[in-house]
Amino acid sequence: MQKIKSLMTRQGLKSPPESLSDLGAIESLRVPGKEEFRELREQPSDPQAEQELINSIEQVYFSTDSFDIVKYELEKLPPVLNLQELEEYRDKLKQQQAAVSRKVADLILEKQPAYVKELERVTSLQTGLQLAAVICTNGRRHLNIAKEGFTQASLGLLANQRKRQLLIGLLKSLRTIKTLQRTDVRLSEMLEEEDYPGAIQLCLECQKAASTFKHYSCISELNSKLQDTLEQIEEQLDVALSKICKNFDINHYTKVQQAYRLLGKTQTAMDQLHMHFTQAIHNTVFQVVLGYVELCAGNTDTKFQKLQYKDLCTHVTPDSYIPCLADLCKALWEVMLSYYRTMEWHEKHDNEDATSASEGSNMMGTEEANFDRGYIKKKLEHGLTRIWQDVQLKVKTYLLGTDLSIFKYDDFIFVLDIISRLMQVGEEFCGSKSEVLQESIRKQSVNYFKNYHRTRLDELRMFLENETWELCPVKSNFSILQLHEFKFMEQSRSPSVSPSKQPSSTSSKTVTLFEQYCSGGNPFEIQANHKDEETEDVLASNGYESDEQEKSAYQEYDSDSDVPEELKRDYVDEQTGDAPVKSISRETLKSRKKSDYSLNKVNAPILTNTTLNVIRLVGKYMQMMNILKPIAFDVIHFMSQLFDYYLYAIYTFFGRNDSLESTGLGLSSSRLRTTLNRIQESLIDLEVLTDPTATLTAAEERKEKVPSPHLSHLVVLTSGDTLYGLAERVVATESLVFLAEQFEFLQPHLDAVMPAVKKPFLQQFYSQTVSTASELRKPIYWIVAGKAIDYEQMLLLMANVKWDIKEIMSQHNIYVDALLKEFEQFNMRLNEVSKRVRIPLPVSNILWEHCIRLANRTIVEGYANVKKCSNEGRALMQLDFQQFLMKLEKLTDIRPIPDKEFVETYIKAYYLTENDMERWIKEHREYSTKQLTNLVNVCLGSHINKKARQKLLSAIDDIDRPKR
Repeated sequence: MQKIKSLMTRQGLKSPPESLSDLGAIESLRVPGKEEFRELREQPSDPQAEQELINSIEQVYFSTDSFDIVKYELEKLPPVLNLQELEEYRDKLKQQQAAVSRKVADLILEKQPAYVKELERVTSLQTGLQLAAVICTNGRRHLNIAKEGFTQASLGLLANQRKRQLLIGLLKSLRTIKTLQRTDVRLSEMLEEEDYPGAIQLCLECQKAASTFKHYSCISELNSKLQDTLEQIEEQLDVALSKICKNFDINHYTKVQQAYRLLGKTQTAMDQLHMHFTQAIHNTVFQVVLGYVELCAGNTDTKFQKLQYKDLCTHVTPDSYIPCLADLCKALWEVMLSYYRTMEWHEKHDNEDATSASEGSNMMGTEEANFDRGYIKKKLEHGLTRIWQDVQLKVKTYLLGTDLSIFKYDDFIFVLDIISRLMQVGEEFCGSKSEVLQESIRKQSVNYFKNYHRTRLDELRMFLENETWELCPVKSNFSILQLHEFKFMEQSRSPSVSPSKQPSSTSSKTVTLFEQYCSGGNPFEIQANHKDEETEDVLASNGYESDEQEKSAYQEYDSDSDVPEELKRDYVDEQTGDAPVKSISRETLKSRKKSDYSLNKVNAPILTNTTLNVIRLVGKYMQMMNILKPIAFDVIHFMSQLFDYYLYAIYTFFGRNDSLESTGLGLSSSRLRTTLNRIQESLIDLEVLTDPTATLTAAEERKEKVPSPHLSHLVVLTSGDTLYGLAERVVATESLVFLAEQFEFLQPHLDAVMPAVKKPFLQQFYSQTVSTASELRKPIYWIVAGKAIDYEQMLLLMANVKWDIKEIMSQHNIYVDALLKEFEQFNMRLNEVSKRVRIPLPVSNILWEHCIRLANRTIVEGYANVKKCSNEGRALMQLDFQQFLMKLEKLTDIRPIPDKEFVETYIKAYYLTENDMERWIKEHREYSTKQLTNLVNVCLGSHINKKARQKLLSAIDDIDRPKR
């Protein structure tokens, strides 16, 4: 019935099977059999009509609750019964019953094959159950037979065997537990051997084994003990990690890292390592300074140990300051080297781990390892700057603890050298420019150097005022690089050579300090030997390096190839710098060889003790600049003041003469005058203090200036026998030129260290000051030339000559011979002076040029004093001048003769016509108004009338008016 009911529900039937039984009670109906179903199915029917009949069945018939159909139908009857209506209603119910019956019959017939199949399965199941019952019966029978066949002894043997197996397992477990109990002894041994990875591996294995036997009560205590042991291992591991900070050992660090890797705490280890490095820096500097403070204190007072590091630094004595600083830097170097080697270790092992990880297949483990490596790399890179900052702060605190101005210069340079080396270490360590140290040391260096420079300027003034300008004998191969102060330039690559001009071998990779001292040594240990001064071998006992060299200085040369290079190099025109017009003859060379003022003393450099002191000062200044490049501009500025003061002193002593500028010869160039004025305004203190109460205030205001030096009274410049101090003038002037040459030699080095924004100052110093040193030769030697020849006597002799003669003379006048005799005496005195000091060829050329120029201008002046002159007189003038030139050319090699055209043009102007002379006067303004006026007056009456004379005089007046 339940299957029928479900089928009816799926087919949309609303009449439940229970309603059929109820209807049967009313109409005495029954469920039709198979035959009846077949008959019902065979009756013609309309499926749509039947479905409408089924749908018209009341819903209550489909209710699953207990339902009394008879009672329900009786209650529906009306109070007044109508037979016809009842019969109609009965027929309706029969039709509905028939529809439902046909529907049920259809469903039953439709499911008949499934029913048969299910019935067959039930039958098969029943057969299987019967077979199972037979098997169970047989099994029980066999069990009964087995029970009766085995004895109690057999079962006892089985029980004992089982117990034996259990006892064997228990014994094994007990032995394992015993081994675990004794593990702490082995762990202690491994820790003493610093086998941290093995100890941790053993401890972890013991913990794993203990977890297997956790059901034993004794294991709980062992677990606790192993955990305590593991914590103890971590503590000792942390102590071992801290030892890395001062003395890195690759095997030791490898064990420590393996141990942390087993613990899975590589990131924690890196954090702890940086904390240890920070602590190591603090403890190291404190212990170094404390050791020196207690050593110098001379007692065991423990009060210093309680001081802060900043306060402790103030107790370092000046005597122990430098050794303490050196040891401080050595100790900090060890810490930084350990960190550097730590980074190297990680770079090497990270590459190995990455290679092995790429060959593995565990992706999760690889990603975790890569993450750890990335964390460690970033931590180490960040730690570089942090550690260097800590080092800078500690050293800065130490530097500020003592006033560095109390030290001598060499000691101060030594301190700067140590700090410079430390900054180099920092730059290689992390690429930092050491801003903290630079700013600190720069302030102290500038203050120290200002005071030091001021003292050196005062010393220079004292040296100059006591200098007798005697030659300092040095060897011919003398070079400033031979001086101890310039040794630092040989220790490093010469900065005078640009990188592009360096040999190819120098372009190889530079070895850093860390690479150089990685395996041992310390970059600050070399400082101890650096202060030992080397002996200098630059002085010559007698001006010659050997007797053979002195003898060879005056040998005759038999071929042109024997011409010394010094002579070839010096024989140039002073004004143009080119070779002279006239070639050098063999006789000239021989005369030069025999002339003391040409090749005396094998052309050794001309300098004085003061010059040498200035050069040494420059070397010291460059040492400081080379060590501490941030103060390069201040140092170069002070170096320029040394040169400025020396140049100004030479000019003041030997070149200042107000009458020079009145000559109109341009002896002092505008550049030289500008330079001298600048030096005087910026460096020279010309004021004289008369009020004692204002001394301090005025001195403070003028502390940057130096009083003008005064020439020593031992230097005599007024004696004609010595050519008015020519030897002293030559030594002074040429020493200045030599000093300028050394500055030129040092220019590339100075340019390399000078900041880019300050390079215009350096260029200006060289172009406007250093290059003007040689220009001082003209005004200085002009004074000698102006006094060496008696030009006034020549004017008097020329005044006695009669020029208005009527016939041409064949004999020159006597004043020409007198003038030539003066030149011969000048040459002799020049040779005498050259026995004291070598006179370079440019100097002798300038002297001869000045004398000849003054002589020629004196001749023109003498001709301008003539009152009357004829054509024959003009011819006599030309004869005199040609005689003078012919004799003069035998005394000197200067070609062309200076101002030769000046004389010849003036003589020939006498023959010009009125118009030509007017044009000539306008074009030749090098002649004075007196000379032009005299020329016009002398020509009056011969070929110029009074009207023309007045016109020419007016032209001369127009030319002279702007000069007034």
